[in-house]
Amino acid sequence: MTQNGHPSRLFVELTTRCNLSCSMCVKQNGNGGIPEGTMSPDIFEALAPAFPHLDALVLNGIGESLLHPQLETFIRKARMHLPQHAWIGFQSNGMAINDHRAASLIEAGLDRICLSLDTLSDEQFRYIRNGGNMGSIVEAFAVLRKTRQLNPGHRLRIGIEFVLMRNNLNELPETIRWAARSGASFAMVTQLLPYHKDFVAQAAYDTNTAGAISIYERWKKEALRQHVDIGNYFDIFMKYAKTPMDQQVIRYVEQMRNEAHAEGITLHLEKLLHRDEEWFAHAGGIFEEARRVAASEGIELSLPEMAPRNTRRCEFVEGDGAFVAWNGDVHPCYFLWHHYACYVGGIKKQVRPWVLGNLRERDITDIWNDEGSRSFRERVREYRFPFCFDCSFALCDYVGESDFEHDCYHELVPCGACLWCTGLFQCLQ
Repeated sequence: MTQNGHPSRLFVELTTRCNLSCSMCVKQNGNGGIPEGTMSPDIFEALAPAFPHLDALVLNGIGESLLHPQLETFIRKARMHLPQHAWIGFQSNGMAINDHRAASLIEAGLDRICLSLDTLSDEQFRYIRNGGNMGSIVEAFAVLRKTRQLNPGHRLRIGIEFVLMRNNLNELPETIRWAARSGASFAMVTQLLPYHKDFVAQAAYDTNTAGAISIYERWKKEALRQHVDIGNYFDIFMKYAKTPMDQQVIRYVEQMRNEAHAEGITLHLEKLLHRDEEWFAHAGGIFEEARRVAASEGIELSLPEMAPRNTRRCEFVEGDGAFVAWNGDVHPCYFLWHHYACYVGGIKKQVRPWVLGNLRERDITDIWNDEGSRSFRERVREYRFPFCFDCSFALCDYVGESDFEHDCYHELVPCGACLWCTGLFQCLQ
């Protein structure tokens, strides 16, 4: 497979420092592991060979980019070498935006800014974004909109990122409406990736795959047409003496399993039979309302999946993205950017960063084109690695621990347990 000789998108972490302590952030996982640091000018300069070939330059990682003292200088330098169509942007909590900062960002050449907004309630905001307040977000929108009006020739787009959780789902439509009326032109909604066990219960997405749900719902409906309730399967299965109706339940479940097996889909029967259908029906209704609000307000809305897709696609590798940490380490994606623990379907997964090279030793083009980097991208694009979320063994030792050597298929990329490629999570890209 042919590959570009340079990345098309760069995700550059200017700092891991932050002025907030957001409750669902990887830095608040209770285990530490994320060192505090700020990118030096020489590291940023080593990215220069890639600038003429980029479609996008995203200047954020774990930290708050507005805390970097040379943010505008970096934007200005990159803008001098980027193609005309390429854009520069970053996500921000918005707390450090004022009139002076908004003007300097636009003057430097910023094209997009995406502000974190997960609620309109100041009390809820302070809980989710510890150290922040809704008043600062209101002010940030006001000054950005005013500054944009004072610079009519500029192409700055303002947006929001909404991290979806069970306790803020109902606020989504009104938050989108408020953002649109406050100057936002796009809204990006992402599922929560729990980094701490206390947030596992807040994950709003299904623990079954979309393919498994589709097969289950079809067979459940078919059985009910014959007055058969497959929801009693486990009680019936354990019975010694089974009635003719019991036998019908077992036959339906076996047929359902056979279809799933033929399609290469694993059915976690216990999870399927006990899924909170009322909750997911409610969530679907909220999503529909959010779409109606977005259409009426003229705001571009990107919603996540409510269940992992069975057909995977890594937007980072397919989009020729490279991720650069503040210390110059180059990584292939968000999932493999730092050392941390997360919870995949409620099960703890240890992640170790996958380093392709460091910019103090080689520039970005050399790292991008070396054999290790090219091989990694080729292997990911083949998608031959297992789909751990759709596996009856859950997270086995091959992929559950950080010391990855190969998975159960003997593939050499640690991507089997990654949910980024299933449509659940979104970011500015």
